[in-house]
Amino acid sequence: MNWELILQLTLQAFFGLDAVVFIIAALGLNVQFGYAGLLNFGQAAFMAAGAYGLGMSTYYWGVSWWWGIAFGAAYAATLAVVVGVPTLRLRADYLAIVTIALAELVRLVVRSVTHKDKFGGSDGLKGFARGFHALNPIDGTGNRYGIGPLQAHGTMRIALFVLWISISLGIAYAIARSRWRKSRPQRVRWGTAVIGICLFGVLLKLFQYFDYLGFELWVLIIGWIIVAICAIFVWALMRSPWGRVLKSIREDEDAVRSLGKNVFGYKMSALVVGALIGTFAGMISALRNSNVQPDNYSRSLTFFVLTALVLGGVAKVSGSIIGPMIYWALLAFTDSFLIQLGDKSGRVTVGGVTLLNNSSAIGQFRLMMVGFGLILLMVLRPQGIFGNRAEMALDGR
Repeated sequence: MNWELILQLTLQAFFGLDAVVFIIAALGLNVQFGYAGLLNFGQAAFMAAGAYGLGMSTYYWGVSWWWGIAFGAAYAATLAVVVGVPTLRLRADYLAIVTIALAELVRLVVRSVTHKDKFGGSDGLKGFARGFHALNPIDGTGNRYGIGPLQAHGTMRIALFVLWISISLGIAYAIARSRWRKSRPQRVRWGTAVIGICLFGVLLKLFQYFDYLGFELWVLIIGWIIVAICAIFVWALMRSPWGRVLKSIREDEDAVRSLGKNVFGYKMSALVVGALIGTFAGMISALRNSNVQPDNYSRSLTFFVLTALVLGGVAKVSGSIIGPMIYWALLAFTDSFLIQLGDKSGRVTVGGVTLLNNSSAIGQFRLMMVGFGLILLMVLRPQGIFGNRAEMALDGR
């Protein structure tokens, strides 16, 4: 069994573009579900609105993809208002029913034969990402590039060393500060130095497994920049007066209403903000594939994003980031592990018991394994890895 290959594929999935798309979508869903208590099961519809807004405006109107971003955001915001007006005055389950129907309605409309001249039908839209390709400063001739300091040369090697040292020390400081700030403050500096050196050594070893095509690396860099911007935005927003009112509405909206707050307005703004964040996930997905297809935004997409969010922890920005990364790493690990475990015909046998007869069943079996792991997580730690149990107290408000 090639453990090095398994590790490489797992790490690439942990930091990969699929994880980036899910992180952005989870941050938007967290604003709606985690902080506001809105059961939105249609985040895929807002992602599709962003992707098609970008694709249609650049494909048919020939405008810059910067304008395409604006159109996609406008589509998503309009969709959120149209859905929110008749449903947000009602309680939780109604919004869930409407949003899951919305996601399927959007998918069926854009893939229909009737509107194929506008949305491209089941084939979707292609050829709208040329402007984004043109901005790529990295060589796009098929060469592969690593993101580890030892894989670069010249100035780039120095820049990557500085970057990963800064990241290592930042993470180490956060760990040391949470561990010793109150009991032994003087240990924070020493702890930061020791943990930072160890962490940098680990990263230096692990990042030798990362290499990407020039365009893949370009999209990955843009994606993680958007993740950072959205994460800081949500973190700051939820510590503002608006965010505190939003969390109060989640706990008891009648009490908030009795204080003179416009509960409907706060809910609508939370739905729109979450939709606008989610639309960037759809745009990144469309730019990565250089096309947008309706079946990529099926109703199951929202539930996968929600699963990743719950895995990391609801109502936590860190949970919105780590959860999708772990989710995709688990899928990649189980997939590559089962492939390595099977024989030439794809049959997987453990202890004389045949688990899989062929490799075509690996996809379903890995979802079963991940699902079983999530069941254990819900039993042992229902609040998620970084979550708070109180944040998961859903009672149909």
